[in-house]
Amino acid sequence: MKRIGIVAKRGEPEAVKAVRDFVRRLKDRDFRFYVEKEAASILRIKGYPREDIPGKSDIIIVFGGDGTILSVARLVGSLGVPILGVNLGGLGFITEISKEEVGREIGKVFSGKCGFEERIMLLADVYRGRGRIIQHNALNDVVLNKSALSRMFELDIRVNGRFVSTFRADGLIVSTPTGSTAHSLSAGGPILYPTLESFLMTPICPHTLTSRPIVMPDTFILEATIKKGEDIYLTLDGQVGFPLKVNDRIKIRKADYKTRFIVLHDRDYFQILRTKLKWGE
Repeated sequence: MKRIGIVAKRGEPEAVKAVRDFVRRLKDRDFRFYVEKEAASILRIKGYPREDIPGKSDIIIVFGGDGTILSVARLVGSLGVPILGVNLGGLGFITEISKEEVGREIGKVFSGKCGFEERIMLLADVYRGRGRIIQHNALNDVVLNKSALSRMFELDIRVNGRFVSTFRADGLIVSTPTGSTAHSLSAGGPILYPTLESFLMTPICPHTLTSRPIVMPDTFILEATIKKGEDIYLTLDGQVGFPLKVNDRIKIRKADYKTRFIVLHDRDYFQILRTKLKWGE
């Protein structure tokens, strides 16, 4: 791992400082750094567009939080470049180490003493008329939701071509196990262990209270068709949005690739839940 991509949370001075300290720590070693443009311009070093970094890197180190990691995971996509998340504070479910741990832990990465954990991703294809108009990937979730002032909308759900139900709701969340502690959790969905190969469908404020979340094998293909409604959007990881129309069909399935995270600790997911969600307090 000689080519190191570095991405910092945008607009966060603490992230830029962490990048500067990291580059200084390794400047005398035989590494090539690919620092994204915004942080690089502040540090007065050569920078690269964020979208170009995965193709140049053997590893990407993300200084920020879960949101920054989600954006990088989507960019990495099928390239399979491993990601190490450095948490700068706040709620972090997928960051691996804190900024204070970087100095003593980073050597494990370059000495081969680290492990890897793979997480499934989702692909969402939107069909309008006879053709596909967009395709996006997501690590956390694919969400169909309405704008702030619009009413409930109606959608038909099919799984593997079989009709499931017609939902009237404020929205629908299709989540990976990684994303089960995000938007889906706040909508009443269960927590899935992050390495499970399954996904979760969670209605948002459904008109019928018996419309409950359901966990499905990740080999299934879910299709949602917009039957009624207006101002409806498809959102990916809460970061990328696309407007939908009546009769649009959205097919959601597991991607053929996974996100690879670098693991430096013997991770105890239940400890993470106790710490982040305050279980037992």
